[in-house]
Amino acid sequence: MSHVVVVGAGQAGASCVAKLRSEGFSGAITLIGAETVPPYQRPPLSKAYLLGTMTQERLYLRPESFYAEQDISLRLGTWVRTIDAAARRVTLDQGEVLSYDNLVLTTGSFPRKLPAAIGGELKGVLTVRDLADADAMAPQFVAGKHLLVIGGGYIGLEAAAVATKLGLRVTLVEMADRILRRVAAPETSDYFRALHSAHGVTIREGVGLARLTGDDHVTGAILSDGTRLDIDFAVVGVGIAPATALAETAGLAVADGIITDDQGRTSDPHIWAAGDCATSSFKGRTIRLESVGNAIDQAEVVAINIAGGDKAYVPAPWFWSDQYDCKLQIAGLNAGYTDVYIREGDGDARSHWYYDGDRLIAVDAMNDARNYMIGKRLIEAGKSPAPAAITDPDTDMKALLRA
Repeated sequence: MSHVVVVGAGQAGASCVAKLRSEGFSGAITLIGAETVPPYQRPPLSKAYLLGTMTQERLYLRPESFYAEQDISLRLGTWVRTIDAAARRVTLDQGEVLSYDNLVLTTGSFPRKLPAAIGGELKGVLTVRDLADADAMAPQFVAGKHLLVIGGGYIGLEAAAVATKLGLRVTLVEMADRILRRVAAPETSDYFRALHSAHGVTIREGVGLARLTGDDHVTGAILSDGTRLDIDFAVVGVGIAPATALAETAGLAVADGIITDDQGRTSDPHIWAAGDCATSSFKGRTIRLESVGNAIDQAEVVAINIAGGDKAYVPAPWFWSDQYDCKLQIAGLNAGYTDVYIREGDGDARSHWYYDGDRLIAVDAMNDARNYMIGKRLIEAGKSPAPAAITDPDTDMKALLRA
């Protein structure tokens, strides 16, 4: 009987095994996860879960009983030590060996940490990536404490928003000249700087961290401009890296992610990859998307192909972030944009439209779900309305889809 082993029990791994069964795959399936809880949603960890408005059970993607009902062997609290690609075998942490016909790597990513030399290993220096991180962080979020957030990307801003809502004093430092520089236009940076400032967050841009101080637990920070801060704890949000170590030791091709073809195969025809750890092809270039949507879609394409299909994965990038009462929704990829056009909506709704010359490539929508959906559909259809139509408040946006 054919055996599919999936390594990594996150969003991509859970999506892959469920899709295998829905596609009629009748062979054995084993899903291996290092954590001791069933696959769960990660985005709420830095938002609803940390705020206490979502329980652990509500994080689960499916009830644990689902896996037994679907005859999926769910191996939790287990990790893969080695892959023998030639023999098609994996060795688990306790020495058990599993043979496979197809192996799927959905190993995800891990947060970048601060070097120990600048205090990165002090107690109270936290990252947000998994349930254990969130559980370790929650007791620190006590009204009146002073939190230092290091990094002005979405993770850092979300942590700042939660802390502020819980009554903490927050200072955020970003060594680049503006928050969100890597992922958004200045117009979007300006929007979120104003939003956080209005809620009392102190944002220091163009200022890095020289070092954290403290004997055992972090108690202070020295910034690159010499400023000294007394802090109670720190959250580090300086990006993530793909978890490719296992793939590398197996001899797979890796370059900022496990390299895959358009069907999800790696350089070994019996090994596949999906999610944060894997690359994909988008409009003639190789990219690695860090999003829930990509994890689900890419993993499901892999499952379809393992089950006998012949489907290419075509990324349709979309992302979101919740901060205070603002829901940011992003469609497309803004890399290479030349111009940004702003459309003001009703109330606090607003959208930023990215163009590369005369081609629409991405949209940032703040509290503007309607125009987000319109922008997403336009991008997917390859349609690029005239910028004058986007900025004209009298434009019937829905009509642009029919043009």
